Amino acid sequence: MSRELTGLSSVLSLQRKIVRSDKELKAQLKRAERQKQTRSLLLILPLVCFICVTFAFPIIEMLYRSVDNNALPSGFPNTTEAIEQWDYNGLPSLAIQQTFMAELKDRYQDKTLPKLANRMNIEVSGMRSLLMKTGRKVAKLDALPASHEEILKLDKRWSKQQYWAALKNLSSPYTLSYYLAALDMRYGETGEITAQPETRQVYVDLFAKTFGMSLAITLICLVMAYPVAYLLANLPDKQANLLLIVVLLPFWTSLLVRTTSWIVLLQNQGVINDLLIWTGVTSERLAMMHNTFGTIVAMVHILLPFMILPLYSVMKGISPTYFRAARSLGATPSVAFIKVYMPLTMPGVGAGALLTFILSIGFYITPALVGGRSGQMISNMIAYHMQTSLNWGMAAALGGLLLAVVTALFYLFNRVVGINNIKVGG
Repeated sequence: MSRELTGLSSVLSLQRKIVRSDKELKAQLKRAERQKQTRSLLLILPLVCFICVTFAFPIIEMLYRSVDNNALPSGFPNTTEAIEQWDYNGLPSLAIQQTFMAELKDRYQDKTLPKLANRMNIEVSGMRSLLMKTGRKVAKLDALPASHEEILKLDKRWSKQQYWAALKNLSSPYTLSYYLAALDMRYGETGEITAQPETRQVYVDLFAKTFGMSLAITLICLVMAYPVAYLLANLPDKQANLLLIVVLLPFWTSLLVRTTSWIVLLQNQGVINDLLIWTGVTSERLAMMHNTFGTIVAMVHILLPFMILPLYSVMKGISPTYFRAARSLGATPSVAFIKVYMPLTMPGVGAGALLTFILSIGFYITPALVGGRSGQMISNMIAYHMQTSLNWGMAAALGGLLLAVVTALFYLFNRVVGINNIKVGG
């Protein structure tokens, strides 16, 4: 009996040692996994910081600027608070007008009125001259105007509701006015959203032109790149590598140099016009510069490799046995190519088209140099607002709309490609 108890106790002791060792192994495994994850995080931390500093934070800053309206509420705090009581019916009360005149006098004296006037002038044309003129006159008065008539003596334009409505529309620290302006719309005299006057309707047509030109560039690149990629994928390796070097050659040349080369080729006294005159194709020199045609030609040349490479990578992975199987089942070469080969290349077509389209809608240098006024795109207008008019809010709103379009296209591409993969896998 004692021998049995001794054996049982040894078995129990062995089991406890096994359980203890198992727990220790699990703990060691968890520590090893945590150390591995920590090392991985430390390795990618510099890249994450770099992306945040150069990509994420600028986008967040851009989106904030597109809705930021702190200048007016901070410049006229009492006015923006008091004018909230006004319901756009007639003119604001005398108390509200006097509050505004008092703050207008203060802003003129502390030299901050020009910046506020420029912001207001974006909403209502002529607002800058009105504010500066009124501020200059109020600053000379010993006492504030005590009636509507005295305020109108400063400037008769204060009898118009649109100027007071602009103050109320911009009384919030955040505004959608930049996005409305980017869509050729604005806040009306009663706070409703209305269309801009025809003389100020610029951006919708420019957006349509940008998307139209980008779509045309993408389609032209696809038509030109598909046979080149097919040839690259089916040539012997030695010849394919040589042709691939030719395709990649533009990447080794500066974008500015390539654009300047097209200026030399397309200008009125350029090589192409001289060749057309010499061969007798035309008797007059053609206008191929500073228009949409020149922009499309130059951008197709620059963006063509971005279409070829995704197509080539997909075509290279397609086994030739699919084509031979279709032929063996009685399909003609053209039918086998259209019904079997082309559907397999759709991921490359989608990736190349998406990449080319996204790059083309954001192009700036080539449309500015080759396109002139009639061949410019929305990116040139964004650059104008950032560098010339200094209306960063408007530039941020235009950039935000472009970002929304790119995001929507990327989401749509992922959905379509994902659905196609599911169908192929099924």
